[in-house]
Amino acid sequence: MSQALLSSVVDRSKTLLPSDHKQSGTKPRILGAAIAVPENSYTQLELLERFRITDERVRSVFLSGSIERRYLLLPPDGPGGIPRIEAQGELLAKHRAHGVRLAVEAVRTTLEQVGADLVDVGYLCCVTSTGFLTPGFSAFLIKELGLRHHTGRLDVVGMGCNAGLNGLTAVTGWATAHPGKLAVMVCVEVCSAAYVFDGTMRSSVVNSLFGDGAAALAVAAPGGAGAEAPAAPEVLKFASCIIPDAIEAMRYDWDEDHGRFSFFLDRDIPYVVGAHAETVVNRLLDGTSLRRADITHWVVHSGGKKVIDSVRVNLGLSPYDVRHTTGVLRDYGNVSSGSFIFSYQRLIEEGVVAPGDHGILMTMGPGSTIETALVRF
Repeated sequence: MSQALLSSVVDRSKTLLPSDHKQSGTKPRILGAAIAVPENSYTQLELLERFRITDERVRSVFLSGSIERRYLLLPPDGPGGIPRIEAQGELLAKHRAHGVRLAVEAVRTTLEQVGADLVDVGYLCCVTSTGFLTPGFSAFLIKELGLRHHTGRLDVVGMGCNAGLNGLTAVTGWATAHPGKLAVMVCVEVCSAAYVFDGTMRSSVVNSLFGDGAAALAVAAPGGAGAEAPAAPEVLKFASCIIPDAIEAMRYDWDEDHGRFSFFLDRDIPYVVGAHAETVVNRLLDGTSLRRADITHWVVHSGGKKVIDSVRVNLGLSPYDVRHTTGVLRDYGNVSSGSFIFSYQRLIEEGVVAPGDHGILMTMGPGSTIETALVRF
């Protein structure tokens, strides 16, 4: 059954990588991915009308053309038919209740996809930045899903949109240390639990960009030999870059004026991220025989139109290279740490990946930070 699936992840032919990467079959593999979103979605125009926003500056931000629809958990209407303002306690409760529900759905779907059962999960990593819980999502998911009580777990909290690859680093590390065992990572972001509605351009930029959703990956390293390996990419290498001079450019902190937490995005962040994208990609490929031209597939975080354009220009990528990145932004908005999994799922479902192709996963977020991973299909 599922254990046979995991045990079938065996050695394959040599990669184009140097000696420390030649035994490609020992590397952990991404066996499957799935997403979950709330029931209701809204076009940008529907959101403007529902909140009765008439400020032309704000409307222009929403209607810029890069985002068409987002899945959101909006508050119930208050007096006058306008969604009411939620207190910080209500927002935290929303983050917990809907975050658990979305994460459970994403994890269950991922396990079904790879033919695994709940009992097969040996390690669970939960990533989020849109609320704070103690204990974290991992504890609530173990209870809600009925996972084994000795399941290893990790909560990655507060790292922002880049955190999915930070979590994947931990998950692949655990999988490598436990061959044949299944690890699951789920990114769950209830971004609507972090909104402030005050009519300012600061909050309007944030409110026009983020959507709610969860995304999960199942990962395992080889645990046996004798069977053909499944068509699943090996995670070969990671590389990071933090830009301390821009540490305040993206943040989620306490807003005294509103008595709640809120996001802040500096207007120059797309250019800061873009200017450092080439550096971290070069570092990722350093020590391999791969060049940037050898990368067939790019899975880039859907951070926003300007961020995507800046990264694309600095890396010399075509619109086709980032088609899934821009498609996810169009259909879901920025789903924070899980966005790259939304794009990765679309790439796999597209059916264009060939054995031996190399790909780069890239996420960007607070710090300011760029995270990358090199994969081989």
